[in-house]
Amino acid sequence: MPIHNLEVAQKFNKLANLLEIQGANPFRIRAYRNAARVIDSLSKDIADMIAEKEDLTELPGIGEDLAEKIKTIIKTGELPLLKQVEKRIPSVLSELLEVEGLGPMRVKMLYKNLKIKSIEDLKTAIKKGRVRKLAGFGEKTEKKILQGITHRYEYAKRNRLADTFSIVDSLIRHLKRDKTVKQVECAGSFRRRKETVGDLDILATAEDGKKTVEHFIKFEEIAEIISRGPTRSTVRLRSGIQVDLRVVPETSYGSALLYFTGSKEHNIAIRKIAVQKKLKINEYGVFKGKKQIAGKTEEDVYRQINLPYIAPELREDRGEIQAAQKKQLPQLITLESIRGDLHCHTSATDGNADLAAMAKAAEELGYTYLAITDHSQRMSMTHGFDKKAILAQIKAIDKLNEKMKKLVILKSIEMDILEDGSLDLPDEVLKELDLTVCSIHSKFNLPQKKQTERLIRAMDNIYFTILAHPTGRLINQREAYAINIEQVMQAAKERGCILEVNAQPDRLDLNDIYCKMAKEMGIKLAINTDAHSVSQLDYMKFGVFQARRGWLEKSDVINTLPLQALKKLFKR
Repeated sequence: MPIHNLEVAQKFNKLANLLEIQGANPFRIRAYRNAARVIDSLSKDIADMIAEKEDLTELPGIGEDLAEKIKTIIKTGELPLLKQVEKRIPSVLSELLEVEGLGPMRVKMLYKNLKIKSIEDLKTAIKKGRVRKLAGFGEKTEKKILQGITHRYEYAKRNRLADTFSIVDSLIRHLKRDKTVKQVECAGSFRRRKETVGDLDILATAEDGKKTVEHFIKFEEIAEIISRGPTRSTVRLRSGIQVDLRVVPETSYGSALLYFTGSKEHNIAIRKIAVQKKLKINEYGVFKGKKQIAGKTEEDVYRQINLPYIAPELREDRGEIQAAQKKQLPQLITLESIRGDLHCHTSATDGNADLAAMAKAAEELGYTYLAITDHSQRMSMTHGFDKKAILAQIKAIDKLNEKMKKLVILKSIEMDILEDGSLDLPDEVLKELDLTVCSIHSKFNLPQKKQTERLIRAMDNIYFTILAHPTGRLINQREAYAINIEQVMQAAKERGCILEVNAQPDRLDLNDIYCKMAKEMGIKLAINTDAHSVSQLDYMKFGVFQARRGWLEKSDVINTLPLQALKKLFKR
């Protein structure tokens, strides 16, 4: 029974939340939260690491006890301590913890003071004005909680793209064990690389459809078989994701793949063109009258309506068909075009050791440069910045660069944009760096005008290089803060600032629509991982997926440039 990283991380996060409600030792709670964060950030399945006898205690913050708990989850699917804690805490508290804006202590207050026993109870209490009377709440908090309840229902329907990859890989590996299966692929929003994915649509060709279906429903992660037939089956996995398998004839595979990849809007537009040519396109093929004239491959289907192949990431009916008709489809950026990463962090506990490890990993990826952008808070004292710490890291980077053969480490820092738009380090320090990465980490709820002015004022600083995760959203967790994105983009263009496509699976910020907007406005972007560990350097692929959905080409992205050309862009 394969257990994926997401499930392990969820168990540790839930345990930490429930222990906090209980008032447990803060260090213990922090250890479980750290375990969840570390496991969720791994690019490799923790189950595979255990199977390959890798030492889990080498992961940051994972000691012998946590390593054993992880192994127990992978082996049994359960975390015994979590089960024990759940028995002592009312189930409604776990449900309330899923609402944006409600942390463990607020949940505890709501339950203790207002006897909240369900989400509906909470909504009723808010409407009656009872919540705002609690210490530390208020009318604004009530509104935020109501928004969180709405978002919770929306989020429950879809999963982060990154979380579905290991599941899809497991499904496809399972299907390929049936030696009669010839072709198999996951279509739908997964194939279009949308940032969130709902149901999974698996298409296959096989010698015996019924045999393939019977093999499919033996997949270990299935919790419920919803339907089964001679060529198709629908199941629900233990994770809650619904999977639809369709076994189609080889002569229809391309048309079925096109149809089930979508989007719905793209398919409708394709069918309209076919009708004008007196053809019919559906999941079974391209038909002229009753005769099938194409359908084996997607290229064949597009060819019948005089269109070149359109990459799945573009199939959203946002102008891709018109561009194809004019032979103006973008040459989408690829992972192989990336020459370096401009937003990465070392750990707070062993920065210099991590520096060398990050550099080595980047070199192994074929990169020619890597920017180390540790948070300015990490390089600061309690009051004011610690210039010595910053200069010490600069010196460490210079020393390491002398040893590197193919990679240059760029000196940088991730700085906070303060409420008034100033940066939290003085120019005398910033001028010593190759570039800066600037971001908002506080005061998310400012009015749109003030938040927009804050960002633009920050970009006025001549040492401002990259605006990191520009809208601040966290997928399925937190909405973007209110800004006039067009004004921010125009300001970036006028000042020669770069906007980031942050590849962290929780962020993917800018989103695809804003990527396309930036491209059309002539603004340069950087695809960065915001990596906090060596394994997170692999997140670059998710940033590239997002960039492709936003029509970005190699020329739109600055970290496809050689180092010398890149450095010229940094000078304002």
